[in-house]
Amino acid sequence: MMSNRYALLLISLGALLLVSCVVSLGFGPARVPVDVVWHIVLNKMFGLGEVSWSAGQEHIVWLIRVPRMLLGALVGAGLALIGAVLQAVTRNPLADPHLLGVTSGATLGAVIVVLHVGEIVGLLTLPIAAFIGALLSMLLVLAIASRQGRLDSDRLLLCGVAVSFVMMAVANTLLFLGDHRASSAVLFWMLGGLGLARWELLAVPSAVVVLGLFLLLGMARPLNALMAGEQTAVTLGLNARNVRLKVFLIASLMTGVLVAISGSIGFVGLMIPHIARRLVGAEHRRLLPVSALLGSVFLVWVDVAARTLIAPEDLPIGVATAAIGGLFFIGLMRKR
Repeated sequence: MMSNRYALLLISLGALLLVSCVVSLGFGPARVPVDVVWHIVLNKMFGLGEVSWSAGQEHIVWLIRVPRMLLGALVGAGLALIGAVLQAVTRNPLADPHLLGVTSGATLGAVIVVLHVGEIVGLLTLPIAAFIGALLSMLLVLAIASRQGRLDSDRLLLCGVAVSFVMMAVANTLLFLGDHRASSAVLFWMLGGLGLARWELLAVPSAVVVLGLFLLLGMARPLNALMAGEQTAVTLGLNARNVRLKVFLIASLMTGVLVAISGSIGFVGLMIPHIARRLVGAEHRRLLPVSALLGSVFLVWVDVAARTLIAPEDLPIGVATAAIGGLFFIGLMRKR
């Protein structure tokens, strides 16, 4: 009975995501009717239907909004997955890549490359720099927070916030001292946005999110054990330190790639796993797919709001998620 309900939930969330993706393509400074959007997508993907729309509508939908929508869905899914596993391995309900300094480390790595290094290995330079920054930031937080080989969840969160402030201070200093034209472009990117989405840029985040989902699903049992406590993990014969290291590596890689292409988008990883746990509980084989789907739906619609609220200008999507996530964070703090 429970498996039937779970399957129905997955099907419902998948259908909701599909509908959200199609409907969201009609919103923006230039409105496009949903039926026109649907026909353009069908024609481009499967060659169905006769062309009854303008070249401008096709350009807007297929070359601008579809890549942006797909990137939003990927980033939402990836950040929700990262938040869910970080909350498990740290046993802290407030853990999030933004609050644990991972996003700030990735941002600092990307800022250094953009302002001072350049594309030394082509298009991969930015994701690699963001990954290195995210990983170093996470390792620094762990080194400061660990006490006699043990991690205290409250201490970890405080260390994450402190390291995040230091990383952002360094990034802001580099921006202030660097070329101001480049700095203004980087500053908009740091606020988070999906405006860089292009078809050719989707391959790397797609591969990273899909690979990350499968790797983390394969670690569902150790994650369940760590969520229950370190003593439980030891009793089951698990090496908690190795499990944490693997999770932090996967989380850093995913965060680095996502931050490199979408900028700093916070609080998605904080909110979505809590909503998912209300629906399916804390068992990670069920939790992770639901978190990914909910994260995708959430960020698709936040992006709709970002590009319509102050149209024709784009509101940085990180500003919208920070406002929503801040209120959610306050609610969690009051409740716990």
